[in-house]
Parts: sequence; C-alpha cells; structure tokens
Amino acid sequence: MVVGAGWCVYGGGQHEGAGEISGSRLPQEAVAGRLETQRHAEAELGPETTTDQILFGDLHVHTTFSADAFMRSVPLMGGEGAHPPADACDFARFCSGLDFFALTDHAEGLTPEHWRESLESIRRCNEIAGDPDNPDLVAFAGFEWSQVGQTPQDHYGHKNVIFKETDPALLPARPIGAPGFGSAFRTLPVKGFGRLALIPIHDFRRRQRYLDLFHFMMENRAIDECPAGIDTRELPADCREVADTPAQLYEKLAQWGLEALVIPHGTTWGFYTPPGYVWDKQLAPGQDDPARQALIEVYSGHGSSEEYRPFVAYELDADGQPICPEPREDYEPCCWRAGEIIRSRCGDAPAEECARRVGEARENYLAMGVAGHVTVPGASVEDWGDCGQCRDCFVPAFNYRPGGSVQYVLARGHFEGDGPPRHVQLGFIASSDNHTARPGTGYKEFERRRMTEATGPVEEVWHDRVFGPRSEPEPESRRLTVDDVLGTNPFQIVELERQASFFMTGGLVAVHSRGRGRDAIWDALARREVYGTSGPRILLWFDLMSGGRESTPMGSSVRLGDTPRFRVRAVGAMAQRPGCPDWSTAALDAERLRHLCLDECHNPSDERTRITRIEVVRILPQRSEDEPVESLVQSPWQVLPCPAESSSCTVDIEDPDFVPGGRDAVYYVRAIQEPTPAVNGGGLRCERVEGGRCVRVRPCFGDWRTPLDEDCLTEIEERAWSSPIYVAFDAEAARAREQDDGEPTAGVSDGRVTP
Repeated sequence: MVVGAGWCVYGGGQHEGAGEISGSRLPQEAVAGRLETQRHAEAELGPETTTDQILFGDLHVHTTFSADAFMRSVPLMGGEGAHPPADACDFARFCSGLDFFALTDHAEGLTPEHWRESLESIRRCNEIAGDPDNPDLVAFAGFEWSQVGQTPQDHYGHKNVIFKETDPALLPARPIGAPGFGSAFRTLPVKGFGRLALIPIHDFRRRQRYLDLFHFMMENRAIDECPAGIDTRELPADCREVADTPAQLYEKLAQWGLEALVIPHGTTWGFYTPPGYVWDKQLAPGQDDPARQALIEVYSGHGSSEEYRPFVAYELDADGQPICPEPREDYEPCCWRAGEIIRSRCGDAPAEECARRVGEARENYLAMGVAGHVTVPGASVEDWGDCGQCRDCFVPAFNYRPGGSVQYVLARGHFEGDGPPRHVQLGFIASSDNHTARPGTGYKEFERRRMTEATGPVEEVWHDRVFGPRSEPEPESRRLTVDDVLGTNPFQIVELERQASFFMTGGLVAVHSRGRGRDAIWDALARREVYGTSGPRILLWFDLMSGGRESTPMGSSVRLGDTPRFRVRAVGAMAQRPGCPDWSTAALDAERLRHLCLDECHNPSDERTRITRIEVVRILPQRSEDEPVESLVQSPWQVLPCPAESSSCTVDIEDPDFVPGGRDAVYYVRAIQEPTPAVNGGGLRCERVEGGRCVRVRPCFGDWRTPLDEDCLTEIEERAWSSPIYVAFDAEAARAREQDDGEPTAGVSDGRVTP
C-alpha cells in the first residue's frame, strides 16, 4: 500500500538536464589583474622572481547529478532545488572567481545520459572561456569512484578521476563506479523506498522536486550493469561500469589510454570509513598507480585529513577479537562512550548487572562498525560527547581515522620479500567536495546551509517521516547487524546529525603554473608543483636550495648527500569586501546572482591577512615494518615565527641531522594565518575540563534545531599545506663530500609524473 501510493504520484517526475551556462566571460583586465596583484605581492618578498604564476582551483565538485546531492536538494532538507553542471561553470567564473575546476559527480549515480550531458557542459564552459592559451577559466571533466567497504579489509575509499582531454568523443563512454554502499540508493529496500514514496503526498504543494528525485532513482535502476571481464572500450555504451578495487579502476583507465589523475580523498573521514581502517593495502604495487595517483586531498569541506595520531577505535585481543580500548587524553573511543551511556541508565541495577550491560554495549557498538550509534536506543548527539574525534587536530574530519591520514600514508612502507620497502610520493591538494555545484566555496565564511554540506530536515515532523520516530532511551543496547538497518531504514546507517558540525567551507588547490592554459595547469598537477589551502588564497613557495641546483620546487623527488636547505615564502590572503565585483553583476541577472552566489562573491580588497608562522613537518619513511609510525612523524618538526608587521614571510630551514641520520626524509610546510572566524570552526564546540575531557557539547545541527541563518562561526587559523619534497639519502654523494671539500654531487629529479 505504501509503495503503491508512491507509484501513483511518481509519473510526474522529470529528467534533470545540465542547465544553461551564461554566455559571458570575465573581462581581460580582470584576469590580468590577478597576475599583477600576485607579482606585486611576490616583489615584496625580495629579489627572487619566477616565471610561474599561482592559479587557484577546485578539483572536487558535485552537482545534483550526484544522488546524495539530489537528495539534499529537496524542500524537506531545506534544499534549493536543482544545481546542475551549468551552475558550476557560472559559479566558478562569477562567484568564487577560480582559475580552474573539475566536475566529479559520483559515478554510481551518473547515468550514461547524465555523463554525456556533463561532458557537453564542460565543453561549453571551455568554449566560452576564450583563447585556450589564456582562458578566463579552465574546466576539467571527471567523476568520483565512491567505494565503501563494511570492514577495514575491504574498504578502499573514495577517489576522484579527472581527465585532461575535453572532447566528449575522446573521453570514456561511461564513468566507472564502485559496488556496495555507494550505489545502495539504486536498490533501496521496499521499506526504505516506501518511506520516501509518501513524501510528495505530505508536501503536495512542493511535490515536483520529490517526483523528480523518484524519476532520477528509476533512471538509475533501469541501467544494467556491464558484463565483467571485457575490455572497457568494447562494452555497450549505456551499461553501468563497476570496478571493485583500485587495481581494477587503474586497469580500466589504462585500457582507455587517456591522461588521467586519480586523487584519493576523505581518507580519515569516519562518516563512511570503517573503524580500524589503515591505508596499508593501497601501498602494494597492484593497488597503486604512481603515474595516475600522484596527488592526495589533504583538506576539503569535510575537514582535514593531514595529521596522524596513534589512537585507535578498537584493539584486538589474543584471539584476534575486537575489544574496546580505554580513553586517552586526546581521544575517547565511541565504543567506550556507548558503554558509559548505558552505565548512566543503570539506575538501581546491581553493580554486576550494570557492568554486564556496559560491556555488552561496547561489544554491540564494535560489531556494527560505522553504524555503532544505532545500537544505543534513544542516545542524543549530546550523549555521544566528542567520542571518535581528534581533539588536537586542525578542524579534523568527523570520526577521525588516523590510519588514512596523509602523514601515515607517507611514513608507512610496503614490505615484500628481501627488497627495499616501497613508499608512495604524493603531492598535496585541497578542494571543496561541494554538493551544490559551487566550486571554491571558501572565499567567504557565510551561509552555512548553502556553502557547506550541513543539512537536515527543516522540521521535526520531517525527521520522523524520513528517519522514523526517535527511539526512547532503553537500559540495554541492541545487538544488530548492518543488514538489519539497511532492511528497515537505511538512512540511519550514518551519523548525519553529528556530522553536520564538521562541515566546513571548501579548500582550494593551488598550482605553480607556467601559463593559464589547460596544458600548463595539467603539467603543474602532474609534476606535483601544487599545494592546498583551507580556503583563503594564500601564496606559498617551498623550495630546496641545495642539491646542485639554484632551487628545486615543492613536489620534487631529490637524491642528496649534503645538508638539505629550504626556503619558504608565503603571503597572506587578501581580505574580502562585501558584495560582488562589477563583472559579476554585469554577467548575471539579479535573480541568478542571488540564487547562485547568494549575493556574495570573491571580491578581494587591497589588505592581506597576516601569516603568523611557518610550521615544518618532517617524516622519516619506514625502513622496517616494526618501526612505529608515531616515532617517524615529526609534526611540527620546526616552528618559525613570521614578522608581526607584515602579511608576508620568508624563512630558511636546514636539517643538520639528515646526513648523520643516513636515511630518507620527507619535508613539507604549513603557512599559518592569524585567527579569523570560520563556519563550523569549533566542530561540536566542546566545553572541556582539565585533561581535555569534553563535559558538554553544543552541536551546530544541520536541521531545525539550529537556526537556518546561524553560521556557527569560531576563529581558526586558516592555512596552506605545501606539497612535500622527497629527499633520498645519497650515501655515495655523502662519502664523496667527506673526501672532497668541493661541491657535493647530487642527483635531482623534478618530480614529474609520466605514465
């Protein structure tokens, strides 16, 4: 009966198209002015000059062609309706003022028709941009491979795949998705679908968007999965292609033979990453492709994935069974918190009985992985406190998984046989992971519900209709399985309510480019001469000044037998003026400017925010498998203050321990700005007592419980992360230097990645 009701109103749904891009482009003086402003800032740093220019972009952008983006666009979630690919082009050009961006909708929900429409929209966006060697904007096509495993052993995570080519006739015929949870919406169980099917009746006046969502879901359900074991170029054009593992994804990309970048992201994001996950298996040659996977996303609107911490969500006993560890000063496992919630409900129960319930609650939580929260009936967001979170990380991702942090990834080695350990070399980027076709949302800290992913039902009645009525607190936890939740209400499997406090405005990727064109930007990405910022357009240079060259830039791989010496130069981002520049208001009519840019654009003033310090991180890659990663990550290794009277900063660094230590080292820097307000900068906004324990949280909900116009601003230290410089110890060169007081010999590679 419930499902039937849904089908009665389903027929009015419409296909969502790619939208219409504005035919305008930026005036040439606006584009030239960016470089002129940068050159002026660079001149203030000193006599060193470069022919490169720094361009800013966003390589992680979703439209409402992504299933999760479509779902959050409906009225009951406070959604704005459709934000198709055309919006991304106009937003990047006129709202956020980017130099480049990429569309990366989830492949699992991209039908062949939507894929073709996305490619055509990208082609049109580039066509408008003008001279290919000096465009006002460069748009790249891509998709997100969104793999989610239920256990650490079968989880690989999410990766964006971006193509250099723009001609739709030359690009892959279809995106490549992952099986499992990422495509679960296509096979939503009857009970889950029935819950959705009634919504157009409850909100009949605004029913069209819901009907369009059903149409979208049914379009996806109608696509057959491609047959396995066939070369991707020989598959039918309109089937759904799947790669189970990174190895299969790389194989399919190799079959297409196109230049592509594969960029992992969300590697510490516990929203979907199982507790206990570590990157280790992706270090194996079969699951890694250095020619394509040359970059990693260190920060996005979902928080930072940079920092390693040695805490764990669970431990294994002598029989290999998971057990709940006790809290540390910097971390409380959520399995432990589950037991404490149940302890608070023991009432007059005997101590022995209460202890049994507490122990059982912890076991039940661990058995459910990412869905452990459903095992404690009636537990509120406040009851969970700050369990699962990194207490001393910079705006960390939710339910932090340190085994996926970029510091862990660079320190950990893969050991096989008697050969040397295998380590990865990755450049650092940041992006937004925005789901409303808004690339580069971090230019101003405003509009939490539109410029971040924070979302939720606009009224309590809608919460109950979608997620079901809230459970009453019970004295004991429940023993459940993931299938129990998927079979009844799949929306409960993730912690949407707590997650809302961790959504930030987006980060940016910056490239040191030898021009504004597509080839120049792609070359910078491929050679890893890139860095990421938490949103502000900080200017950053990080160079090795020794090694037989005048300088070697960030992202490079170097062999050296002498003391490494580095130079860091940084300039704070320009403060923003209110409103939009003239070229934005001239290109977009008032209604579109309000709908898309929210009447606020990237609109820099002549003032810059101060850089307060440079933090240097040194990582010593493992030489043996039993070396603890904790001892190899030195973060920060050095902290160097910047002048108080200037927005720019230049510091020199050297490592006198490199040659005596006789081992490889990885170096990167963080340029830290003075504190400024940021949306959701305080996360759960804990009140802490001595020792760091969180005694009260003030969540910033994405639903009706926090006013829709509340931005939850907290001061943070925005920053930029350079790509690392990888310095291999050259024992032969070091010996030659000892024997000869002349210049040391050293072999240097520029870090360029080629297939």
